[in-house]
Amino acid sequence: MKRNPYLRLGTVLAVSGAMAAPVFYFIVASAPLTALAISAIMLGLISAMLGNARPDVSPEASRMMLRTGMENTAALLEELGLRSRAVYLPSSPNGHNPKAFIPLSENGTAPAKWQSVPGRLLARYGPKPEDMGLVVTTPGSVSLDGISVVKGGGPGQMEAALNNILVGMMDLADSVSVHYLVERVLVQVTNPRMKYENIWFYRCLGSPLASIAATVVSQSLEQPVRVASETEKDKKMVIEIEVLR
Repeated sequence: MKRNPYLRLGTVLAVSGAMAAPVFYFIVASAPLTALAISAIMLGLISAMLGNARPDVSPEASRMMLRTGMENTAALLEELGLRSRAVYLPSSPNGHNPKAFIPLSENGTAPAKWQSVPGRLLARYGPKPEDMGLVVTTPGSVSLDGISVVKGGGPGQMEAALNNILVGMMDLADSVSVHYLVERVLVQVTNPRMKYENIWFYRCLGSPLASIAATVVSQSLEQPVRVASETEKDKKMVIEIEVLR
């Protein structure tokens, strides 16, 4: 049996209630105690079902791994002195997941839609000396696993995909709405569970919420995008995403 507290509690409650119910009904002849035993059986079954629905990796472990990856990436960015905002790229034809590209030079241009970026940490995408940067995996890159986001599927799928990820799968917000303005996309997150922090990682890549939003937008439009700004007011976070043509 797995070491699952919900499953163990459910088993104890259900077995105890099943053993006590006949005693309370036939021997003690007490209706309240019999109802209590039946309630224990019902609570035990509910607890056991919750145990089966519990994810293999707990939210605490997921939060720890996310924080570890963020701190390691932030340390690398700070050591290299990179201040450029990351450019989010859609998945490549060779099967690589969506990535974020951070130019090594603030004067470096972002990769164009047709340019292929190698799937390695330090990549060159053009002939100029400054056409180099870091290619990193982001929370948004991983969040698309198992989510139906068609590459180049258009803006119509962005809101549904973000609600599926942030609300349904990760429970990081109450709702998400998307406003497509051709050159930019405004993503409004209601009651976000994660706040923006003024740290190196967020300044380059955006918050995890912005990273997920930028990845979905980039994949849907099949265009490179950049997180332009994040503002939070009245329990709502507005993420402005710039579409790079």
